[in-house]
Amino acid sequence: MEKKKYLNWIDIQNLVDILCVKILNSKLEIKDIWGLPRGGLIPAVMISHKLKIPMTAGTITPTTLIIDDICDSGVTLANFYETYQDEFHFPFYLKTAVLHYKPHTSVFEPTLFANQWSSNDWIIYPWERKDSESIQDYKL
Repeated sequence: MEKKKYLNWIDIQNLVDILCVKILNSKLEIKDIWGLPRGGLIPAVMISHKLKIPMTAGTITPTTLIIDDICDSGVTLANFYETYQDEFHFPFYLKTAVLHYKPHTSVFEPTLFANQWSSNDWIIYPWERKDSESIQDYKL
């Protein structure tokens, strides 16, 4: 089993700050933000406040930035992307951003990320339980 890396709120604020700079420097047209349920909600709200970009009530457009906490296996974002493309037949590329990206384990590459994580340590965010299991399967 992997080691666990426990993050605190200062770690999260630092990652959000890094991601906000990358968002601003990206020159992407972003008019609203949507956080994936569970892990993406808190960073999405923090980014929304910091950049003064509104959260969307659910309608995703070409100018929506999709936020999640981590792209570890990449399955959550890959499934979300595939489902959204199939369900709504949008001809545009969804913009995605995460706090942590693990390129060595992920099947999906987010548009933007605050930190590239090369370790196999399981990251425990401050909004998660301390005894969080390293295998979770949340459904959208």
